[in-house]
Amino acid sequence: MTWLFLSFLTAFFEAVKDAFGKQSLKQVDEYVVSWTLSFLTGFFLIPLVIVSGLPHLGNQFWFALIIGGTLNTFTSYLYIKAIKVSDLSITLPMIALTPLFMLITSPLIVGEWPNIFDFLGIFLLVTGSYLLNIKEKSKGYLAPFRALLKQKGPKLMLIVALIWSITSNFDKIGVQNSSPIFWLFALFSYMTILLLPVLLYKTPNPRQKILKGLPILLPMGLFCALSVLFHMEALTLTQVVQVIAIKRTSVVMGVMLGYFIFKEKGLKERLTGTLVMLLGVLVMTLF
Repeated sequence: MTWLFLSFLTAFFEAVKDAFGKQSLKQVDEYVVSWTLSFLTGFFLIPLVIVSGLPHLGNQFWFALIIGGTLNTFTSYLYIKAIKVSDLSITLPMIALTPLFMLITSPLIVGEWPNIFDFLGIFLLVTGSYLLNIKEKSKGYLAPFRALLKQKGPKLMLIVALIWSITSNFDKIGVQNSSPIFWLFALFSYMTILLLPVLLYKTPNPRQKILKGLPILLPMGLFCALSVLFHMEALTLTQVVQVIAIKRTSVVMGVMLGYFIFKEKGLKERLTGTLVMLLGVLVMTLF
């Protein structure tokens, strides 16, 4: 069950990274945060790459890097934008829906097929997302879903969840055709290169702003590096959908951090919905 422990570590560091990311957006824009996050994550991985050495690169490595890296570059911006414009407690739970989309993408890309417990878990994930805005039910049975989609943050994060259901499979292909550490370094280096023109175009004096936000951006990059490292190691031990399912428990931690650190409201219904989603994650994993 090593993969389970690694996946929970992934979730923990993911939640802490999000908290630092939300805080950093009070000082700098989303373009600075997105680029710096990619750059620092890759930077912190350099010592591990040096120690582990250059692995043999399989035939599908560059294909996975170009497709997965390009999509991840796009979602990195959407992710940061989503937590900027909306509460963590209403935005982060949307990424727990990634396994829902993976019922389609995983069989097509890596040949991993769901079982009956996966479908039960998906039902609980959708139910939990409904409960996030259960107070809107008086406006109609579909009102909780409509309320989510009216807010910009959840809408953006739903797009992220959809794209991540694709990129998670390319992550596994990339790891299988190199190594977890080297794949991460290559991925975040690629993202840093693609995000640089956007940063230079959108942000005046980016160097000055990066230096200004560095006290918060630096730990954010470190926690992201730890999160993705444990994530890739877990992918080598079990199916993609199981790792992603456990990783999504970070949303529970994110809801709590949103309440205690950023004083976000609506904890009761949002935590209830998130816990139901977590139950769906556990059903998918334990069975």
